[in-house]
Amino acid sequence: MSFDCREEWYDASSKTAITIADTTKAAQTLISNHLSGPVSAYYLTRALTAAALLSTELSEAEETLSIQMKCTGPLGGLNVECTAAGTLRGYAEKKILEDFDAVNNHDVRKVVGERRIQITRSLPGRILSQGIATTLDGYLSQSLQRDAEIRLEAEVSDESVVQCARGVMIERLPDAPDKTIVWPRGISLCAGSRKILEKLGFPHAELKKTTPLSFACRCSAERAASMLAALSDEERANLPPAIDVTCHLCGKIWTVRTK
Repeated sequence: MSFDCREEWYDASSKTAITIADTTKAAQTLISNHLSGPVSAYYLTRALTAAALLSTELSEAEETLSIQMKCTGPLGGLNVECTAAGTLRGYAEKKILEDFDAVNNHDVRKVVGERRIQITRSLPGRILSQGIATTLDGYLSQSLQRDAEIRLEAEVSDESVVQCARGVMIERLPDAPDKTIVWPRGISLCAGSRKILEKLGFPHAELKKTTPLSFACRCSAERAASMLAALSDEERANLPPAIDVTCHLCGKIWTVRTK
């Protein structure tokens, strides 16, 4: 893939759906906006790719899928979102992890610890579905009753440069002759799609759909200004002539005049 996108493939002989997502450019934009260190960037990048993979069933124009993770480790948690249009945004609760960034340490037991993942599909003002699990595979099997598994790969440099953000989801359909999902050892998800499919044992899979992915946020100067509407006249009078409002989902700063 030369640009961020999600590819949906299908192998007729094994009745298997394979989804491949690349979010490298979107992840880099988000991480640069948040000024994230390499370890926080690594986990945020993986979560962003997971949201892109799980969003294949979004259909309505304003529908979104969000992944919220709370954890006991110093990362604290993260929140990412993918829309039906393929736009991505999100944040990690802790952007700089001094004890881990110096050595670019991705030991999930130390950085994340125990986790709780909540995945929500929604429309403005309405939740369509919600599931809670400790892993993405657990969400697929327990909440969705799907024979599917996800693998994610992220390469982030010591300077927080995203060199690769890729993910693959394999799903055996209900009438598949073999329910076993085999992941070859040493497979690189940062290879081309055809090479990945060949390694997975689906050399004849057909590409059914491609969805462009990109970073985008719905924040705006108007939305930032609307936050002040809830303040009383007395509270507004105590504010400086202008304040900076930061969007926690994309890191953009909006300067809003208060007087």
